[in-house]
Parts: sequence; structure tokens; C-alpha cells
Amino acid sequence: MGNYIPSTAGERQAMLEAIGFDSMEALFKAQIPEKILLDQPLDLPSGLSEKEVRSVMEAIAAKNHAFRTIFRGAGAYHHYIPSMVKSVVSNETLLTAYTPYQAEISQGILQSIFEYQTMICELTGMDAANASVYDGASAAAEATAMCRERKRTKVLVSAAVNPQVIRTIRTYCWGAGAAVVLLPAKDGVTDWQAMEQLADGETACLYVQHPNFYGLLEDVETAVRLTHQAGAKLIMGVNPIAQAILKTPAAYDADIVVGEGQPLGMPLSFGGPYLGFMACKQDMVRKLPGRIVGETTDREGKRAFVLTLQAREQHIRREKASSSLCSNQALCALTASVYMSAMGPQGMAEAARQSMSKAHYAAAQISAIPGYELKFSGEFFHEFVTKSPIPPEEILERLECEDMLGGYPLQGDLEGCILWCCTEMNTKSEIDQLVNVLKEVAEQ
Repeated sequence: MGNYIPSTAGERQAMLEAIGFDSMEALFKAQIPEKILLDQPLDLPSGLSEKEVRSVMEAIAAKNHAFRTIFRGAGAYHHYIPSMVKSVVSNETLLTAYTPYQAEISQGILQSIFEYQTMICELTGMDAANASVYDGASAAAEATAMCRERKRTKVLVSAAVNPQVIRTIRTYCWGAGAAVVLLPAKDGVTDWQAMEQLADGETACLYVQHPNFYGLLEDVETAVRLTHQAGAKLIMGVNPIAQAILKTPAAYDADIVVGEGQPLGMPLSFGGPYLGFMACKQDMVRKLPGRIVGETTDREGKRAFVLTLQAREQHIRREKASSSLCSNQALCALTASVYMSAMGPQGMAEAARQSMSKAHYAAAQISAIPGYELKFSGEFFHEFVTKSPIPPEEILERLECEDMLGGYPLQGDLEGCILWCCTEMNTKSEIDQLVNVLKEVAEQ
């Protein structure tokens, strides 16, 4: 057999030049800090036995540190995970289930995805959901692709959205030749007067996050009204825990809802894997990317599950497809399903209420310290921004000495400010300890 060459050297060079680079090294240097790039070959030792490898890896793992107390969110959140979640999803019949190509031998995994989709629809109020995508950022970017049409290609995005999501949307739209226009933020929320000036007949959609990156609640009613007046679609990014107590996207008349599903039973885990959930109105279901599982009956009249809408462009006429997403995060979706089942509506609502209550207590206590006043005055869920009397890095280093992971240091126009977060995991005594440390640092 001959060697399989996925791409030739010439094709790779053409791809590099298309994105503005002349070599792989230049591509890596543009994205990876130079201080962590190798400037010499790896100094690898000779092979070790299994026992020796285990000892080495355990010694390396022991250097990792899990903070006792966490006051950071910014897109990944520390919530309580019932023990049954790991117990269920660790079952080998679920852990090893592969992609459901043949429905007749994949009823278990198909049912688990169907139940997940049902719960996401219940959480958001929307008509249909898919089998999840890779993360919340790619879900937002995929949603913008659902809205683009031949004459409507411009994507409006609130500047108060998570910066990682904005970058992902820009990347997807760049590849499709679609323009991305940021709506400026004012006092921490979207400036809707700017929306009136920027929305036009070329606008495909608006993406707004509620609560937004700074934890503030957006004026979604105005967002929906202005977006629909322009003939565009409204994409709403949400926090799934907040959805347990906030008005649903369907009640706002949003067209698509997306979000990061990590708070639904997935630990922080050094950054993943996570999952992006997507749901939409019935009239947009044929544009929903990825897999969709439907319920039917077999020839004996028994309940059965199948993959639906499988003749869509992304599977058959791929040259016409708006998305190439044909996979899903099934294990993460199952984890979210088990978490939502274990918590129930009341448990999730209680987690949301405690997160919000503790964040408001922390905000009141921190902002009472001279120099730490709140940056924004709007209503917020469980994250808030404060000013800092000294460089945030110094504060965070001091908190680390107390085994606390402090808030997220902001950049750009908000440099010198800190984004704090509380969940049901934070106790009153932990918050009081945080406040005492901040007081000590401010007085030094």
C-alpha cells in the first residue's frame, strides 16, 4: 500500500499564504508566546518501564494545585456536582458509546441525546435543540452562520460579550466572507442607540449575551425589538444556571439561544472538554447544525429514536453547507443531562439563587472598601466588576497565598479592574476572608 498524504507541501504553503503567513513557524509565533516556544530539540530521556512512568507522572501531577476557594468565573464556573453524575457517566456502556450511525444498534446513545435535547428545550423554552457542539464559543459562531443569507451577511455582536466568543465569531465569519460589527458597550451593557444606527438591510443577526461578560443583565426586550425591526435574527447567549430563575429566551422572542454547558455538571478540569448547547425556533430547525435526534415508533409500535433531518446539506450536498459540523459532545451532553436530572428544577433554581445572593453580598462588602468601588451600577447575576486601588496582579498573588483564586483581571479600557464571581460553592466565611485580605492589601 502507498502512503496516504492528506496534503502536499505546496497545498500547505498555499493555505499558510491564504491566512497571511509564510511558514508554520510564523503561524505558531503569532499565537503562542515566544517565551514558551522551543528553541532547541526536546531533551527526552530513554524509555522507562510502566512503573517508572507512573512514578514520574504522579510526581508531575503533584505539582498541580487546586485552589481551596474560587472567586473567578469569566466563562467557566465552579458549581457543586452531585456524586451520582460521575457515577452514571463513568459506566462503561455510556463512556464508550460511539457515534450513532446505525439507529437499530444505537438506541441507548440516541435516547440519551434525545433526553438532553428535551431538557435544553425546557430550560430555554425553545422548540428544538441539537446534540450539542464543541463549546459555547463555537455554538455562538455556528448560530451566526444559521442566520446569514445571500443579501444579509453582516453580523452584529455586542462588545459586552465574552472576548473569546467574539474572536471565535470573527474567525468563522472571516472564512465565510461575512462582516462582523461590534456594538459598543456603555456602562457595562450594550449601547442600543448604536444599534439603531448600525442595523440595516444587510444585517443577518445580532448576538447578545445575558448576563453579559461583566455579569450584567442586558435589556433583551430592546435587543429583540431593534433586531426584528431590521429584519434580522436575535441570537441570545445565556448562562444555563441563570436560566433556572431568569426569563427564558423564548419568552423574549429570541430566534436562537446558545451557551456554554460547562456549569451543568462538568468540573473546571484545566479548561475542558466542555459543550456548547444550541436551541432555536421551529422555523429555523433545518438550519440547526450537527445532529438532531427525534422520537418515533418501530414497526411493532414501540418507542424508538432516530437521527432526523439527515439529508441536510452538511451530510449530503456538502458544497452548499453553511456548517461542516457532523459530530457532537455526546458524553458531555450526557453529563449535563444527568446533572439536570439530579438537581431538578428546584435544585437548579436554588443554585442560581444562592450564586446571585452570595455575589451581591460579596459586591456590597468589597465595594465598601476604599478603592474597590463597583465599576458598573446595573443589575447583575453572579459576576461583578470592581476597580482596584493597586495592580490586580498584586492582589491576586496575595490571595493565592491564602489558597484563594481571585477574580479575573480585565484588559483594555477596563485595565486595573477585576471581574469577580460567586457561586453556591462560596460560603459567607470565605467571602468575609476575601474581604479581609482585600482590606489588608489596600492598607499596605
